[in-house]
Amino acid sequence: MTRAAQDCHSMADLRDAIDALDQNLVRLLAQRMHYIDRAIELKPSEGMPARIPDRVEAVVQNVINTAKAEGFDPVLAETLWRQLIDWSIDREAVKITPE
Repeated sequence: MTRAAQDCHSMADLRDAIDALDQNLVRLLAQRMHYIDRAIELKPSEGMPARIPDRVEAVVQNVINTAKAEGFDPVLAETLWRQLIDWSIDREAVKITPE
């Protein structure tokens, strides 16, 4: 586990901790992408489109609530997640509706 920010006593320590966090974030995003890929497989058999507006808004609201609870800027969280969701939906749309 990464050390707490207040336990970093030099910029080198801080940079190492940030780099470790970045690696973990990428791993988690890759895992999320695998779930999106599974959705690509499941949605057609369930007659679902790539974009489901109610689900998008539910995901965004969950992220905003989590951001607030964790002391993270909810506007930034929403912006990042909307971009992530749009990327995911574009990925799904291409694979769900082959040319």
